[in-house]
Amino acid sequence: MAEGYGAPTQWQDDLYTLLRSNGVTLFCYVPDGGHRTLIDRSMADPEVISVPLTTEEEGVAMCAGCHLADARGVLLMQSSGVGNCVNMFALVQGGRFPFVTLVTMRGEFGEMNPWQIPMGRGVQPVVEAMGLHCLRAESPEDVVPTVQAALDMAYRSDQGVAVLLTQKLIGAKPF
Repeated sequence: MAEGYGAPTQWQDDLYTLLRSNGVTLFCYVPDGGHRTLIDRSMADPEVISVPLTTEEEGVAMCAGCHLADARGVLLMQSSGVGNCVNMFALVQGGRFPFVTLVTMRGEFGEMNPWQIPMGRGVQPVVEAMGLHCLRAESPEDVVPTVQAALDMAYRSDQGVAVLLTQKLIGAKPF
């Protein structure tokens, strides 16, 4: 298990390579330590657009616009941001556009901040209630095949998919 949000691990670099090899050229994010490697690599990559958001729901709309421009995007967020996106997740269903979000989880395995626990419990039921598929990556070996499955579901079937990068995978953030 990772210890907090320290140095990048191989799975994070492999994940960025996977996203790029699947044509992802838009990375939307609210800054988050669990996504640091993806954010840093996207900002350094001249072939992609890396967009910091003021709130996560903006990323849902940006990914919809990306699809309309015949491009692929991903929304990077922490589990607490899912609550901000509930209304916008309806856009995914109504518009039937492919949507992928990678969610770094809080409020799970080893959480030390009691304020993170309620949303940690609520993420999967909320995502599923809004009609998105929910996949979980628990170990470094799970990340690439799980995200590949999400990309295939989204871009071959016009589905919305959330991949939860669990706290067991990313490690508990010190509090």
